[in-house]
Amino acid sequence: QVQLVESGGGLVQAGGSLRLSCAASERTFRTNVMAWFRQAPGKERAFVARINWSEASTVYADSMKGRFTISRDNAKNTVYLQMNSLKPEDTAVYYCAAGPGIIYQYWGQGTQVTVSS
Repeated sequence: QVQLVESGGGLVQAGGSLRLSCAASERTFRTNVMAWFRQAPGKERAFVARINWSEASTVYADSMKGRFTISRDNAKNTVYLQMNSLKPEDTAVYYCAAGPGIIYQYWGQGTQVTVSS
């Protein structure tokens, strides 16, 4: 069973930055694609970004391009989400997900990000 552990959430003022981390218990075909999603209060879970571990290719939701950067550290089996120029509307629970492809079979417990105005 793959385990994903997120960290790095917190409270930040608008315009600030946070870096989220997602440590995976393994780096195998089961975690070939890792992604970040977020769920704001009263809204559905939404895609943020993903990275293909073997190719390091990345995809972003349009609203995150230029502000968020997803990256990976092979040695640590960890994926990061660097979030800059944060806005109050970025407030959400951020989830890490993993799977062999873009159907994610494994999810983390989530980490809260709150952006104050």
